Amino acid sequence: MINDILLSGNKAKGQRPYFFDDRAVERVLNITMAVAGELAVTYERLDTLERLLLTKGVLVQEEIERFEPTPEQAHIRQRWHADYVARILRMVQQELEAIQQPIENDRNMEEILEELGRS
Repeated sequence: MINDILLSGNKAKGQRPYFFDDRAVERVLNITMAVAGELAVTYERLDTLERLLLTKGVLVQEEIERFEPTPEQAHIRQRWHADYVARILRMVQQELEAIQQPIENDRNMEEILEELGRS
């Protein structure tokens, strides 16, 4: 699981395209779009599962509403939440790594700090 979180920080080679002059606005937009994408996929899958289960008579709507996870299920959900947040905040993590390892990213520390200061 920890490897999954670390791998969620992988990034493509090259410069990230920016569309706004304000890097803070760009970060918020990227995080918002990551959340929107995750939510859309989750909604579609959940809708599919609920419709299949209800149509086949496997359960009724009230059972879904009353469900209480076991401690093990709650733990699995908590791990999922941690992975989810890591994916959403990937861009922020990558920028922090760029500050910590500027040579690896072909940028010097002053350029990175100046860029972040403009945010």
